[in-house]
Amino acid sequence: MIRPIRPPDAEAVCRIYNHYVLHTVVSFEEETVTPEEMERRIEAVAAAGLPWLVLEEEGRLIGYAYATPWKTRWGYRYAVESSVYLEASAGSKGYGSRLYSELLAELRRRPLRTVIGGIALPNDASVGLHEKLGFHKVAHFERVGWKCGRWVDVGYWQLSLSEDERLPES
Repeated sequence: MIRPIRPPDAEAVCRIYNHYVLHTVVSFEEETVTPEEMERRIEAVAAAGLPWLVLEEEGRLIGYAYATPWKTRWGYRYAVESSVYLEASAGSKGYGSRLYSELLAELRRRPLRTVIGGIALPNDASVGLHEKLGFHKVAHFERVGWKCGRWVDVGYWQLSLSEDERLPES
């Protein structure tokens, strides 16, 4: 079941996310996130009028996806950055595609133009997911992140939510 996030979900979101913080280069954070901090992040997404969705299986939260403003300057208001995370054991089962597809559907209901996904490289699974959903690579920054004792490249993939050149209605 995919549904909007609720405040009590912050602890489960931390459980999923902190695995990536502690054990991977997927997130460049180096300290685990507390449920209180995650609640603040969830509130910030809601305050921006953007979706944060969770995926439950048999009552257990196993993944989430959300969007944040791409940049803070007003001219970027029609662009968002997306993120999707699954429990480490939930990969390669189609959950990421289902969750991300629903997030993209929610974004298309808003006056938005572009969604951008940043990926620490290499990450074949994330690249494959983004490209399967229609994203295309637009940038590659070499050795811009430091994590796990090594330099990490970061690529950016972009998806146009609308091909209409007119200004979206607000």
